[in-house]
Amino acid sequence: MEQKRYRALVVRGTSGHGFQRAVEERAVADLPAGEVLVRVHFSSLNYKDALSAIGNHGVTRTYPHTPGVDAAGVVEASTVQQFAVGDEVLCMGYDLGMNTSGGFGQYIRVPADWLMLKPDNISLYETMQIGTAGFTAAQCVDRLLHFGVVPGLFPVLVTGATGGVGSIAVALLSQIGFSVTGVTGKVSEHLFLHQLGCSKILNRKQATGRPSAAMLRERWSGVVDTVGGEILAAAVKATCYDGVVSCCGNAASGDLPLTVYPFILRGVSLVGIDSADCPMTRRALIWDKLAGPWQLDMLNSLTSCISLEQVSGAIDDMLAGKIRGRVVVDLGRSV
Repeated sequence: MEQKRYRALVVRGTSGHGFQRAVEERAVADLPAGEVLVRVHFSSLNYKDALSAIGNHGVTRTYPHTPGVDAAGVVEASTVQQFAVGDEVLCMGYDLGMNTSGGFGQYIRVPADWLMLKPDNISLYETMQIGTAGFTAAQCVDRLLHFGVVPGLFPVLVTGATGGVGSIAVALLSQIGFSVTGVTGKVSEHLFLHQLGCSKILNRKQATGRPSAAMLRERWSGVVDTVGGEILAAAVKATCYDGVVSCCGNAASGDLPLTVYPFILRGVSLVGIDSADCPMTRRALIWDKLAGPWQLDMLNSLTSCISLEQVSGAIDDMLAGKIRGRVVVDLGRSV
């Protein structure tokens, strides 16, 4: 097994201090130490992967490196009892694809604590249609429900609605009965968002409101925010009494220009969402919902599937804001 070779997308630094990426042949023996070797069948493209692929040292410290924070596949070797050869497993987050060789390779070797068995009633391919982005969206929705947000007088706002997190949040919220307003700067994607379940769509200017105002009129019972910055600030200012805002991204900005007034005058809650280090017990609960009552009818319509050789181009598209929905990477069934 250790002599086996496989294909992987490898990002390397160049002498000109830039970075280049190419599909290369690698040796299983060169994978990092870990208790479980997994033959990866599918991965998915996330924004963190794109950052790793352009040399962002906040994501990946050392190169050459194989990105891919998601992986779904079959155990080929294990030194622990909880995973046996042939088990179908998921590995998402932790250090996978950041500083540990990730899912854009046909093999990964990882600590057993990073793995979970694939839930019943869902395929390996479907888990990657959801991936980290969909799992993050489901966590956001779960937090809204946990804190008492229910369908009612005000809709739920989803920012960055055409992205991986946003599109699944829109579809899930709509499917479980919420009225959803989406925010996007892409006029060409309005039909796509309506098909996912948006009843109304705002552009970025409409979503920002008046940046100088400490409060805005109540508009949202809850918010799923993927962008940060002034759009998140405006969403908090316009959230209704006892409403909840879940925050999981900073695509626009990591800054948050706010006063305390929405929190102390309306009782608004701002809840942070992290996927990389989410405890395994919580992961299992969320995945049980995604494989059960929250199974999405719209997954195929918001997913595209590409080969390993197409990943580099998809990364460029993601960085240029040209990706909508989810992108699954097919690593092939044989090596």
